[in-house]
Amino acid sequence: MNRFYLGNSEDEMEFMPIIPLSEDGEGEQDEKIPDELALLPLRNTVLFPGVVLPITVGRDKSIKAVNDAYKTDKMVGVVAQKDSTIEDPTVADLSEVGTVARIVKLIKMPDGGTTIIIQGRKRFKIDEVVTEDPYFKARIELLQDELVEDDTEFDAYISSIKDLATQIIQLSPNLPSEASIILKNIENASFLVHFVSSNLNSELKDKQLLLETNNLRHRAELLMKLLQTELQLAELKNKITNKTKADLDKQQRDYFLQQQMKSIKEELGGDSNDREIREMKRKAEDKKWPAAAAEAFTKGIEKLERMHPSTPDYSVVYNHLDLLLDLPWGEYTTDSYDLKKAKKILDNDHYGMDKIKERILEYLAVLKLKGDMKSPILCFVGPPGIGKTSLGRSIANAVGRKYVRLSLGGMHDESEIRGHRKTYIGAMPGRIVQSIRKIKSSNPVMILDEIDKLGNDHRGDPSSAMLEVLDPEQNSTFYDNYLELEYDLSKVLFIATANNVAAIPAPLRDRLEIIDLTGYSIEEKVEIAKRHLIPKQKDAHGLKDIKIRIANSVIEHIIADYTRESGVRELDRQFAALMRNLAKEVALENPLPDAVTNEFVEKVLGKSRYSNEIYKVGNPPGVAVGLAWTYVGGDILFIESSLSEGKGDLKLTGNLGNVMKESAVTALTYLQGNAATYKIDPKMFREKSVHVHVPEGAVPKDGPSAGITMLTALASAFTGRRVKSYLAMTGEITLRGQVLPVGGIKEKILAAKRAGIREIILCWQNEKDIKDINPDYIKGVKFHYVREMNQVLDIALLKK
Repeated sequence: MNRFYLGNSEDEMEFMPIIPLSEDGEGEQDEKIPDELALLPLRNTVLFPGVVLPITVGRDKSIKAVNDAYKTDKMVGVVAQKDSTIEDPTVADLSEVGTVARIVKLIKMPDGGTTIIIQGRKRFKIDEVVTEDPYFKARIELLQDELVEDDTEFDAYISSIKDLATQIIQLSPNLPSEASIILKNIENASFLVHFVSSNLNSELKDKQLLLETNNLRHRAELLMKLLQTELQLAELKNKITNKTKADLDKQQRDYFLQQQMKSIKEELGGDSNDREIREMKRKAEDKKWPAAAAEAFTKGIEKLERMHPSTPDYSVVYNHLDLLLDLPWGEYTTDSYDLKKAKKILDNDHYGMDKIKERILEYLAVLKLKGDMKSPILCFVGPPGIGKTSLGRSIANAVGRKYVRLSLGGMHDESEIRGHRKTYIGAMPGRIVQSIRKIKSSNPVMILDEIDKLGNDHRGDPSSAMLEVLDPEQNSTFYDNYLELEYDLSKVLFIATANNVAAIPAPLRDRLEIIDLTGYSIEEKVEIAKRHLIPKQKDAHGLKDIKIRIANSVIEHIIADYTRESGVRELDRQFAALMRNLAKEVALENPLPDAVTNEFVEKVLGKSRYSNEIYKVGNPPGVAVGLAWTYVGGDILFIESSLSEGKGDLKLTGNLGNVMKESAVTALTYLQGNAATYKIDPKMFREKSVHVHVPEGAVPKDGPSAGITMLTALASAFTGRRVKSYLAMTGEITLRGQVLPVGGIKEKILAAKRAGIREIILCWQNEKDIKDINPDYIKGVKFHYVREMNQVLDIALLKK
């Protein structure tokens, strides 16, 4: 009974119950109650006999029932819903026992609603619902209370109910004190039970059970149990409130003691905050910072001395000064100018990558001769798993600088770069300044990993914030919003990494020195596996001291049949699987094989995942093999074309981009214009439907590289001549039949070599790209350099 207000079942408004002038729960004895009554369902309360309640009626059915009843005998049957969440109840949702109520007053509210004041008369039971429309109307049976006569125990129950209810009112500060006076003045035992039950803070089902109990003594006994539970809850709440107040008093006492302690410390020579300020000043004396930083620190420390440590701004000023002291202003590591040693370190850490190593040595050479230079912004672009990020650590070791890595993938807030303003809650410096602070050097090697994956949406554009960082002409005065000072980043050797240079915004790409890292050939992967991957995995699996021979042929078998990638990340996982199996055998004390064989590889890794047989089978006319470049390296692409009866239309499938679609249309138009040259009946272009399909339709494909492949596939379909086996091609075409150069040649050639291709057709202008590839890596592959499409078809198409 922790409240003296009742919830309104219609609109959940709350009103204090009204005490009737007479305590007779039956109301006026001569009032006749009809056998059929309109029913008024209530959602969150139960009406008891003798109790008066205001109800705001909101449902259309209820409003209709109330209006009709008020116009006649003003009697209505009030029943509680079993589930208060149901907006439109059915007969099954209504309780069987309710209370006959007389509508004392009906009030039309200004907002259009209806409020009624009802008084409970007698309990009833629904015999039968006569009608449900326009509102519930039921035939009822009145229920009589089983009265108690001269029952001493019942009198004790009534007295205890008064006492418990009074105690609950006293423990509940939100209940008016007048409620206890009302309880004392109620003499009628039946009405007392109903009044207390109506104001009870119990569940609806408990109140309904009270209403349904016929024996008044049993009803009082059940009410006693509910009051006991509510009294315990009120006592517990009161205990918690008193405890909270005691805790608050303790905090106030502690605060005064702390103030007294502070006064004592000041008399003895200062407190801890003063010591921290003195320590900051001592550190500042050793700093070689610019005049602007020195001035900012002096102002900040003076402000900190005037502030009380408990003020909110104290920690803001303190953290800013702490950042100023932690940053390595003018502190640089000494670069190593030993080019031979640097070359040795790069060669030991990474196999191949001659172009990048040459570029780093050039940088060191200029630095050695000039003594100072603005660091270039290098960007390593290449497929995943070829060692772009780890190459940065090797460069740091070779140069003798500290190394720090900053991951940019998915970053969408420019405050991550420029820092937050100090006024914001949780403000902190940008990631660039944080990295400099952590590494304690103003000239580290900083890896900006995955720069092509910087976010750009409605939340921000960090790629624009990177423009200042990555411009050698501007980054000497890089401004951080949190630091509120310029910081010199010109000595930092920034190295960015990316998978796809096209995904880098043009202004940002303009500030980068792009260095392409192509994928590894099989020969390079064999050397990388022998020098790096196998020793690393042996050490990682506790097999460092165990000799295991793995022949080159076995490594080549794993590379060719279990991986299909430009890098070596998947290859590393395959060696990890082999070492796990060997580690298990060692742990079980089983004998190890003298050498890892192809049979052992198949036992551990399963059957070969990839096969080159698909490229060796003679394809029917209309199928050609092309070479494609993806951000994960080179790949082989089948292009299929088919003719069927139709009206000369062209269908393209395989998730093709606009450029590839245009290549297909260009190829078909070229064939139509040169039908006589290739001995094709012109009627075929009008009477046949052409369908060009590129398998793996779930993978988006685009680019001009498939131009000559599409033309070859279409020419093969129209002439009926098959395309030569083991042959692949790449190049762009024009309507004049010229073959144009394309990019990604090394990646494509290495992919063709991995797939077992023996002949490759390229544009004559791509011959220079082949010369950049180590001849040992493309041994056994024949190259055809062409200028026009008729040369391509002469080479590619077999005689009938």
